[in-house]
Amino acid sequence: MNNTLRLSEIAGVGHYVPNRVVTNADLTGLMDTTDEWIQERTGIRERRWFEEGKDTTANMGANAARKALEMAGLTPDDVQLIVFATLSPDYFFPGSGVLLQRELGIQAPIPAFDVRNQCSGFVYALSMADQFIKTGMYDTVLVVGSEIHSSGLDISTRGRAVSVIFGDGAGAVVLRPSTRAEHGILSTHLHSQGEHAEELIVKEPGSNRNNRVEYVVANELDMYPYMNGQNVFKHAVVRFPQVIKEALDQNGYQPQDLDMLIPHQANLRITQYVQQKMGLPESKIFSNIQRYGNTTAASVPIALSEAVQEGRIKRGDLVCLAAFGSGFTWASALIKW
Repeated sequence: MNNTLRLSEIAGVGHYVPNRVVTNADLTGLMDTTDEWIQERTGIRERRWFEEGKDTTANMGANAARKALEMAGLTPDDVQLIVFATLSPDYFFPGSGVLLQRELGIQAPIPAFDVRNQCSGFVYALSMADQFIKTGMYDTVLVVGSEIHSSGLDISTRGRAVSVIFGDGAGAVVLRPSTRAEHGILSTHLHSQGEHAEELIVKEPGSNRNNRVEYVVANELDMYPYMNGQNVFKHAVVRFPQVIKEALDQNGYQPQDLDMLIPHQANLRITQYVQQKMGLPESKIFSNIQRYGNTTAASVPIALSEAVQEGRIKRGDLVCLAAFGSGFTWASALIKW
């Protein structure tokens, strides 16, 4: 084992989204809403919903992972650790990380674990994976964010404020030791503020009930996501710029040095506010929420994968990933690509 700290780099990226496209017009047949109402508040035009019997949280993650491994010139058997970010695991337990291991056909008894940090889950997972590379414990780490929201939403007028926002999908990256000096993940920054835990929450089924099944049957609305939208927005537009600036400051950069900012795709209005606050041109910020909605832990890796595919990120670029969400938790990663 090499105990000398080293940088890790993203050697491969990939993403997968279900085939089923659900437009705002489609939602008007399920609830009292309009395309204009949704776009004005969120910027979303359409999202993807999973297909039962075809898509699972684990196999969507596996589809994204295969693409990332192919880009890295590796096979599933090269993976030494799996870090799986999700708030929508296939089972209450075990976690989806071990299911991903099975989906990829990895026979070696490698470690796999889940990260439950919701919207900031992927950046948290990336930070954890980075530490394993830095210390020399592992050389190839697979980091995945995958979500199925659509099966747990209140698809009605009552739940429209939340249900129009979320979509399904998966993204993945492969981390390897950097082969270039001063290139790779320069730093990661993680924060939380638990006093706001109930501002964005799925409360049930919780374990703190004598009979959780009976409670859920009698209180089924508590199984749907609740969001205090105004408060989440108020905190997000503060924490996003803070954590981005924290990463830049630690590494001696200014906002104008950024080549690409990839924020968690929470709300296009939040992204536009952050862009304005940071003084960035539209060309330096990546948004795909219009097509996929908010895919929580999958949103950053899906956006990163698309940005790479589209040539928006090139070798040597300075890239920042940032996220904010339930918990409240927020995080950033600064990368010399």
